[in-house]
Amino acid sequence: MAPLVVWADLPVTDLARARAFYSKLLGYEIKPFPGMEDRMALLMRPDDTESQVGVDLSANPVTQPSSTHGAVIYLSANGDIDGMLERAVEAGGSIHAPKQNFGELGGWLAWIIDSEGNIVGLQQPVDS
Repeated sequence: MAPLVVWADLPVTDLARARAFYSKLLGYEIKPFPGMEDRMALLMRPDDTESQVGVDLSANPVTQPSSTHGAVIYLSANGDIDGMLERAVEAGGSIHAPKQNFGELGGWLAWIIDSEGNIVGLQQPVDS
């Protein structure tokens, strides 16, 4: 069966600033999408392009960043939710809600406001 979620856009107003923020947060360079360098950049891990849901930074006038409206995208903390929270602040973002334990099903969750004003969730399994 195909995954329910197949793609996600994080709206941005300043693609270069957003790329710098997410490069710092995730620990790898976020590169522009070929042929759309001024409008899109992929967040996908460079070592794993097959098994993930596609997520991009999108400078599209149809959507606008928001910390109060719309869906929330959760990024994997890869066992380092505390480090991601620190890097978010270092990169110019802020902590919207600190790390909280949502048990075995949800794991550790925290929420940040990115450089563009989006609320983004971070998730780490309880046992990591």
